[in-house]
Amino acid sequence: MNRLPAWIEPRAAYVHIPFCAHHCGYCDFAVSVGQDSLMPLYVDALSAELARLETPRRVDTIFIGGGTPTHLALRELGRVLQAIQQWLPLNSGGEFSIESNPESLNAATCELLADAGVTRVSVGVQSFQPHLLKALDRVHRYEQIPQALDAVRAAGLELSLDLIFGAPGATLADWECDLNAAIAYKTEHLSTYGLTYEKGTPLWKDRERGRLFPVTEDDELAMYEFGIDRLASAGLDQYEVSNFAKAGHRCRHNEHYWANNAYFGFGVGAARYVNFSRELNVRNTSDYIRKILAGDSVAFQSERLSPLERAYETLAVQLRRTEGIHCESFEQQTGFAFEPLVCDRLPALHEQGLLTRTESALCLTRSGRRLADAIIEDLLKAKPTPASRRPLPRREG
Repeated sequence: MNRLPAWIEPRAAYVHIPFCAHHCGYCDFAVSVGQDSLMPLYVDALSAELARLETPRRVDTIFIGGGTPTHLALRELGRVLQAIQQWLPLNSGGEFSIESNPESLNAATCELLADAGVTRVSVGVQSFQPHLLKALDRVHRYEQIPQALDAVRAAGLELSLDLIFGAPGATLADWECDLNAAIAYKTEHLSTYGLTYEKGTPLWKDRERGRLFPVTEDDELAMYEFGIDRLASAGLDQYEVSNFAKAGHRCRHNEHYWANNAYFGFGVGAARYVNFSRELNVRNTSDYIRKILAGDSVAFQSERLSPLERAYETLAVQLRRTEGIHCESFEQQTGFAFEPLVCDRLPALHEQGLLTRTESALCLTRSGRRLADAIIEDLLKAKPTPASRRPLPRREG
């Protein structure tokens, strides 16, 4: 049976578990703290939302995120995994990821994950140093990290780590220590994020009130640059602005997002992109449970993108990849030729050494990746020429 292209037919699914032991000061995700009593009802609701698919949908990648999915009681985590197996069967060779934090990982949890077909665990270590864990308002202790990572390895699961650089008071030497510690665990994948102060979070409020001082932009840039070189020397190549992997170990689920492919999304606060429409579920756990169990829609925001909006959105996410935008596939996916879409912005970016053009693709240079968000914002202000529009190819069957 011929399948539709991945930007039309979802081949990836995200499942959100909101429960956490602690709400970190920098986090603005849809999380539930102190509501563990809702876990059984939430799993009931999540299973009911999955059942709205009516027929099982085979996918290539699954990602259970949070929150802290492994904060669920083992019985409830097992129920979630069973519901996913029923409604989202994974294709042979597929990738099945779950997020976790060190304090919620142990041998029993990892064995349950492996038995259910999970293939990789993404652990939110954030730092290996006690003073930076404190600055980031993390609840886990340094001593819990090796125990958690050893449990992942013992269960035969692939390991991915998240690290944050630029915490208040952090130095380049601190960052080097964190990278070296991650490399010592022979992680196959590493995500590195500069600390962001999301409006309304406790960390943002502390900065606004002068209770803490961010690292300077120059220091943060130096950390970013150092990370690229140090990880490359350890065999972890940069394949996206913030992500590094050994050969054959990229996060295939996230690559669906960066290609702007379609994907399913289930759970409180989850987003989905199906039939060129984006929907976002309610962010309150109690509201989500109530609506699902009453048979109501849990989408509180819905938007169907125009062809031009889809083209610019595809540009924005694909340019984050080190391989950049493949012009021929971009035109096939969006119906727009890439360069006429942004032609009034390209010369200046080329002259500044921020973009480079190969025979088949347009990519950010290393200097450009440091300024990815600003460059993408600039390109989204471009004025397309009439020559940018192309007829979409006819699909057979």
